[in-house]
Amino acid sequence: MEFLQQIEAAIHVVMDPISNFIWSYILIYLLLGAGLLFTVFTRFMQFRLLGHMGRITFSSRSSGEGISAFQAFATSLASRVGTGNLAGVAIALWVGGPGAIFWMWMTALVGLATAFIESTLAQVYKEPHEDGSFRGGPAYYMERGLGKRWMSVIFAVFLLIAYGLAFNGAQANTIAQSMEQAFSIPTWATGVVLVVLTALIIFGGVKSVARTAEKIVPVMAIIYLLIALLILAMNISEVPAMLALIVKSAFGYGPAVGGAVGYTIKIAMENGIKRGLFSNEAGMGSAPNVAATATVKHPAAQGLVQSFGVFVDTLVICSCTAVVILLSGVYGDLISAGGGQDIEGITLTQQAMSDHLGAFGTYFIAIAILLFAFTSIIGNYAYGEINIGYLFKRKPKAAIMALRVAVLGMVMAGSVANLDFVWSFADFAMGLMATTNLIAIILLAPVAFAVLKDYERQRKAGTVEPVFDPTTLEQLAGHYKKDIW
Repeated sequence: MEFLQQIEAAIHVVMDPISNFIWSYILIYLLLGAGLLFTVFTRFMQFRLLGHMGRITFSSRSSGEGISAFQAFATSLASRVGTGNLAGVAIALWVGGPGAIFWMWMTALVGLATAFIESTLAQVYKEPHEDGSFRGGPAYYMERGLGKRWMSVIFAVFLLIAYGLAFNGAQANTIAQSMEQAFSIPTWATGVVLVVLTALIIFGGVKSVARTAEKIVPVMAIIYLLIALLILAMNISEVPAMLALIVKSAFGYGPAVGGAVGYTIKIAMENGIKRGLFSNEAGMGSAPNVAATATVKHPAAQGLVQSFGVFVDTLVICSCTAVVILLSGVYGDLISAGGGQDIEGITLTQQAMSDHLGAFGTYFIAIAILLFAFTSIIGNYAYGEINIGYLFKRKPKAAIMALRVAVLGMVMAGSVANLDFVWSFADFAMGLMATTNLIAIILLAPVAFAVLKDYERQRKAGTVEPVFDPTTLEQLAGHYKKDIW
């Protein structure tokens, strides 16, 4: 055991500085820079087409034998909406102050354009699958669009480490801890139940995940939104002051609450941006994997649907958590005390909800964590299956079976063990994965721009549901399958 601890410590010495450098000095600026670039070149599509995004998202429920655009939306949202929406927002508020929420919003608005680019590219370069749906994502557009197989392999391996395995253990850990605190259920018992429920879904493959996500995700999001709206109505007189606090604090005019580190514009920006990116995953290269599975008539349609997923994740669900915390007496007490104590993110959310709704608030957050984190597990699995199928095309069934066993093992281990090292390694892998993806989508962005131009041209001409003509990209897109449209 001591030998393993020494190995872990040695890995941390090498890994942590690299991970911190990637996240602090490369990835944040690359994500924001790419988002602003895409916003300009798409002529601010996230503002012009937001209403259209919502309409096509909820009107795309059927696809015959394949996976519908809405099912792909629900699956990606299942992975996006996790403990970060509950604990991550609280951490951003605790460390960065109320202004962090403003910068989280700004990050999401820019991220809508990035999400459109990567998911549209995933549709362009997708391939047919034996289950009647499609497969695609960053690994596919790196190989087919850029002709760089080595780049796609690197991406797929890092995604498997982060999403396929590590994050599932972390989500299971959060569920088990919350069930123990709220209902005194032993962590091992929660682990067994999670393994059984997860197995029932993932052994049905990506289509089973999509069907499950389609049923659970909208319900859990709507219930959480209704609870937040109830709390908003109960405290309606305080809402103007809350909004003013968020905006003023974003620019350095507000109370210091960030524990020992104090509160500055820089801290507000850093924490708001980081938590926003962690939550909505725009540009990370995760959502495009499931975006490619959808059966649609035009690649831009699924790109717009996935953009709407960023809107729902950050501007709706994360905002709900912020409202619950900022309008609570718990948060006011922290401000009065100068924020000089240590507190975990999920604890702040639980205390705030209990302040509004009493004991019901504690139980509600525990159930919300269960649903949010469980759907993340099955959504993450879908990402893993798509990429392991890409890496092992000759024997995909054996590789996928091995992944399923590994995922179930991580869920059980995560329920009963401390996974600090696994979480750190996942952050490291995700940072490298996202950097690889961003380089690829910046290089391939002209393809997505051309697809959007074709989509809008058809809509302007009066076409209700534009149909993609793949020959329009022959001189631009490299190797892609034209016969699937």
